[in-house]
Amino acid sequence: MSKPWIKAALIRALKTVCQTAAAMIGTGAIGILDVDWTAVLSASALAGVLSLLTSVTGLPEAGGPADERSEDDE
Repeated sequence: MSKPWIKAALIRALKTVCQTAAAMIGTGAIGILDVDWTAVLSASALAGVLSLLTSVTGLPEAGGPADERSEDDE
């Protein structure tokens, strides 16, 4: 795992966390006090962990494990 891979995986996970939080907040809440913050944080954290686990299979845009090729392949 290289620095670019780790950076790309963390950015991807952060984006996933934010998207999940936005989706959870937008469902049925009329005001800020109506938001179930425990559920939002829990679902967002789980989404971030799942994103990081998915990244283990490879991030082609960052040269992750699935994108690694030997020089013979080029």
